[in-house]
Amino acid sequence: MESIKLISPSRAIAIVVSNMIGTGVYTSLCYQALDIKSTFALLFIWITGGVVALCGALTYGELAARIPRSGGEYTFLSELFHPSFGFLSGFISITIGFAAPMALLSMYLGKYSSNFIPVSPELISIGLISILLLINLSSFRLGTNFNFATTIINILLIMAFVVFGLYNGPHNGFSFTVNSTSIKEVISPAFAVSLVYVSFAYSGWNSAAYITHQIKDPVKNLPKILIFGTLIVITLYTLLNFIFIYSTPLSDIVSKGEDFAFICSQNIFGNTGSIFVALLISIGLIASVNSLLIIGPRVTQAITLDYPSVKKLGVENKHGVPYLATILLAVISLILFWTQTFKEIVTMIGFTLGIFTISSVIGIFILRHRLKKNGAKIYHTFGYPLIPILFIVIEGCMMIFVLIKETKPSLTGIAITLSGFIFYYILIKLKKHAN
Repeated sequence: MESIKLISPSRAIAIVVSNMIGTGVYTSLCYQALDIKSTFALLFIWITGGVVALCGALTYGELAARIPRSGGEYTFLSELFHPSFGFLSGFISITIGFAAPMALLSMYLGKYSSNFIPVSPELISIGLISILLLINLSSFRLGTNFNFATTIINILLIMAFVVFGLYNGPHNGFSFTVNSTSIKEVISPAFAVSLVYVSFAYSGWNSAAYITHQIKDPVKNLPKILIFGTLIVITLYTLLNFIFIYSTPLSDIVSKGEDFAFICSQNIFGNTGSIFVALLISIGLIASVNSLLIIGPRVTQAITLDYPSVKKLGVENKHGVPYLATILLAVISLILFWTQTFKEIVTMIGFTLGIFTISSVIGIFILRHRLKKNGAKIYHTFGYPLIPILFIVIEGCMMIFVLIKETKPSLTGIAITLSGFIFYYILIKLKKHAN
């Protein structure tokens, strides 16, 4: 039974990679290229965003090694700050934090896969969630193996895109130089704005921390999983954006808008390029939705361990799947899809989720302060305290930018999250009454 519930580090790394690679890398370059014209500066945005994510992964590695329980931010914040703070993180995650992105990604899948599947996009989207639900309900190992297979296919397709792009050669006006102009663009306001949106494309680097109890030897393996998964995505994102710029003039990328990846692919593969890129994005989206369906229910499960009145939601079947929590996530996602409210929700809760992530990284200082023994055999954050400080400062600045730019959605997200206090106190009273 135990072996059924545990997965290898390679499967967990695939969850990190698939959770990170969505549509952001295929849609955001056109906006960056509006104000930034240097190839060096455009690539440096993606490298910088990856470094920030890596700083988070390096820090989470120690948090997960010292607090080896599933639940991610819910577990970290409950342990390091207060159970109510952790509950707010868990509350927003189990209600809409995972369901809204699932609905959004499934919508994108319907859009892209309709290029080569003669079925309505809506039917494809709903079918995806339903099929993945059945796969993940049948077995935790089957769900993670499926995720591993789709992630490997996605990586191979990306590498094929890169190799053929290099073989096909650059467009006539391509150049890569590092000069005073490109350096000025790196320190420009436009670079900072682009970095905010690139950071969203890197979200998901922390995903393995949600399934700690189902990873083999998590104290040893989780830090490696988080770090290697993030490094893989940094490499893929940088290579992809280089090939976009290498194969297609920036003016064409800007004019094509969010569909620029199609014209890039046509420049590389000819008329069949649009089908290739649609397949590439679709495979990645399938893996992303599946990874959310794997990690989301584990947050619910972690909460049920602390609040007995809802413990049935976290009960695992014989294959290691918290089946009721998994069904709940899929149902909420389908409801959001049908009501078409997921786009607004993703914007609203993004700011709040960022607060929880930054707070978790801050928690490393609290954790170190509490420890009397250093724990030499446990992974320690590389570059501590500079690495977590760098993450906190950069992410904090980006959060301030989001609050200024998207004030109403951000405050609405905070209000929705704070409503979780109602449920927290209800569960606390029920827990005291039961005792």
